[in-house]
Amino acid sequence: MANDAMQKFVGRQQAYPAKRLPAERARDFREIADRFAPKAAADQSARCAQCGVPYCTVHCPLQNHIPEWLRLTAEGRLREAYELSNATSTMPEICGRICPQDRLCEGNCVIESAGHGAVTIGSVEKYITDTAWDEGWVEPLRAGPTRGQSVGVIGAGPAGLSGAEYLRAAGYEVHVYDRYDRLGGLLTYGIPSFKLEKQVIDRRVERLRAGGIVFHSNFEVGRDASLDELRQRHDAILIATGVYKPRAILAPGVGSAGVVEALDYLTASNRKGYGDAVPAFEDGTLNAAGKRVVVIGGGDTAMDCVRTAVRQGAASVKCLYRRDRVNMPGSQREVANAEDEGVEFVWLAAPQAFEAGEQVTGVRAHQMRLGAPDASGRRAPEVDPGKDFVEPADLVIKALGFDAEDLPMLFGTPELGVTRWGTLLVNRDMMTNLDGVFAAGDIVRGASLVVWAIRDGRDVSETMHKWLKEKARSTKVAA
Repeated sequence: MANDAMQKFVGRQQAYPAKRLPAERARDFREIADRFAPKAAADQSARCAQCGVPYCTVHCPLQNHIPEWLRLTAEGRLREAYELSNATSTMPEICGRICPQDRLCEGNCVIESAGHGAVTIGSVEKYITDTAWDEGWVEPLRAGPTRGQSVGVIGAGPAGLSGAEYLRAAGYEVHVYDRYDRLGGLLTYGIPSFKLEKQVIDRRVERLRAGGIVFHSNFEVGRDASLDELRQRHDAILIATGVYKPRAILAPGVGSAGVVEALDYLTASNRKGYGDAVPAFEDGTLNAAGKRVVVIGGGDTAMDCVRTAVRQGAASVKCLYRRDRVNMPGSQREVANAEDEGVEFVWLAAPQAFEAGEQVTGVRAHQMRLGAPDASGRRAPEVDPGKDFVEPADLVIKALGFDAEDLPMLFGTPELGVTRWGTLLVNRDMMTNLDGVFAAGDIVRGASLVVWAIRDGRDVSETMHKWLKEKARSTKVAA
């Protein structure tokens, strides 16, 4: 197929892989849509305008070569398309599933702004890499010539795994330490399977393990070893823990039974999906079955919670958010998916108190209105007097986002420098104030997107590589 097969956006309409019907998909945790058929992927890729200045690439944190691999897909050169996609991303099939493309590549597609509907970039990316796995095109991780140096990575989420892969490919011995029993961080326990089926993560992890990366699960820094002890074991350290401290709601009754944290709830559900025994799920504490569920928050974690509750058989599911739909931080596609599945959104509502006896019975909420823009540029919510209301609830899930844990205390390293938000303070080379200790991902930038964590893992591996080479030279000269 020649290049004149491109730029078909005028005569060819935008199309996504067909979703399963809401009533069907609400009964299980499978992904809601299958991947493109080959012809559909080629047809949709051919809609690309092949812009001289590709805003899709500009607005992709990884600067993926999107127009180029769309062209290769349209031309039927699928293995080349995969290799180009894989050249800038360690997890393209994961990004294709969970990136908010409507805010990044697709949201900035030139033909979208021209009214023709964006190229369905995420769905094509998923198709390319899933096909590569099926066809055996995904190459094993091959370590470069051994350098005689080792790196310890703390955290097996996307930033840690990305950094570990690049460092192993550069020839370093790499050990990854993670507090959980399974690897993947929030990819494994925070994101539901209907968005990211777990075998997709597991096969990536197994590829890294087969490539010689050593994983230490159920390992807590500060309990099993201090940060100083790990520094003595390794030539350099990468901290990529993510942020796990839930943001609090300061309201009466917040400690009542039935008011739970989003990550506890999602982790319990994902563990059940793995077949684990989860007592807090079995006794109903973290199970929405038959309950009136209220989720508080407007980000992607809140969307994960409401859609999980639907699948667990909740009697009703409502989402309270203090701003309106236009000003919410979560993906609009996720909101639409949730609404299709029966979730009701209560906009401009903020919790005032939690009503409870032995168990929560409802959320007393302020009706809000939008005032002047705040520092983020969004209009700030303010109370609309005299319009309070009560939303009945048997289970309330707090999904207001995450902040950094107190790593200096947890790691037994009080001298580790942090910002006023508790995130790690790093220099331009992504090194902390401790020599040879680097940091990347959410623990530096705050709660963010998986694609940014992957980018940070790639970037920090480059600066660590330079630093380690200099350390090796200095050691050789001193000897």
